[in-house]
Amino acid sequence: MICGYLVSLALLTRWALEARTHHRRIDRLDYRIHVNGIRGKSTVTRIIAGMFREANYVTIGKATGTEAVVVNREGVDEIINRKAAPTILEQIEVSEKYVDDSVQVLVIECMALKPQYQEVSERMIVRSNIGVLTNVREDHQDVMGETLPEIARSLLSTCPRNGILVTAEVNPAITPIIEEVAAKRNTRVVYADPNVVSDTDIERFDYIAFKENVAIAIAIADIVGIPRNVAMDGIVRADPDPGVLRMKELRILGKRVTWANLFAVNDRESMVVAMEKLVPFMTPETTTVGILNNRSDRERRAIQFAEVAVKDLSFNYLVTFGAFEGLVTDLLVDNGYPLDRILNLGDTHSPPVDQIIDKMVGGMPTEHVLVVGFVNIHTHQAEMMLEYFEHEAEPWDPAEAT
Repeated sequence: MICGYLVSLALLTRWALEARTHHRRIDRLDYRIHVNGIRGKSTVTRIIAGMFREANYVTIGKATGTEAVVVNREGVDEIINRKAAPTILEQIEVSEKYVDDSVQVLVIECMALKPQYQEVSERMIVRSNIGVLTNVREDHQDVMGETLPEIARSLLSTCPRNGILVTAEVNPAITPIIEEVAAKRNTRVVYADPNVVSDTDIERFDYIAFKENVAIAIAIADIVGIPRNVAMDGIVRADPDPGVLRMKELRILGKRVTWANLFAVNDRESMVVAMEKLVPFMTPETTTVGILNNRSDRERRAIQFAEVAVKDLSFNYLVTFGAFEGLVTDLLVDNGYPLDRILNLGDTHSPPVDQIIDKMVGGMPTEHVLVVGFVNIHTHQAEMMLEYFEHEAEPWDPAEAT
């Protein structure tokens, strides 16, 4: 018993010393920016870091989007090779390795889901003086809460104390909660206005950017005194997360295929907004194909999107990838979607990639096919198809359309 007590005391002493060292390292930074929210965290983390770099601040970014990376002071991604399941202690390890006396800014994406872990990450690890809440959407209800107000309170676990919170969230059901939590922490709320971002600003990106995300970075630029032109240059030059929405025009089986990778989008509201961005790519001669990419550990999300795909979106055909094909197909039909327009190409059939492409593209009735993947990133079928679209499919020559 005494031995156990001594071991515990030793561990507590070690943690106290390490925490003190970590706090000294973190607290000396000019700006500690903790980015949280449901959608856009990785993109916002990257563009804020890029903005500070452009303004000649020595800046480290850490994002955990499509893959976990440290964006080093040169703006280059360094992949984090995890040897075990990720924990919030990874944030401390990043600061130990990358934050030295020359670093002025740390921009770090919240990697915790459970509110108690988010709170520890903010209070004990990041200790932000600028917090970011990108938005509040229906996702991760199993750990964050069933309703938007409950999810908002979970996400606000990373609200700074005695600092500034920047958000693009303007839902009137959410803003009073933001104000309440911020007031309790003696923190000022700044609402980022997407109207300050022009269409010309958005046209500078080589991917489909969202004004709300850019507006958050611009609001922080105003707070710290970075000129707008410098801020926009840094925002545009920042390397985006691999999961951002990029359009690819391909020639497959003699058809023009427009590919929209929305696998990283997995909540209803964001999916609806993203689909609006695709309207310019559609004509009356376009067949639209939506891929419901379902992971075996995300049954709730699969059920949710079986409804979203029919009630909130409009596709000529729907494809099932991954797990829960029978369940999802039944739900799609129950929601009014025609059975003969559902293609089951996931785990129950496990077709090779050429069969997937043949049914999803070759079997479509028009010469132009818009293919949209959403719900999740990783399944065997999605990974095969992404490899094909990225490295094997022939680019479409616009001259063919003339």
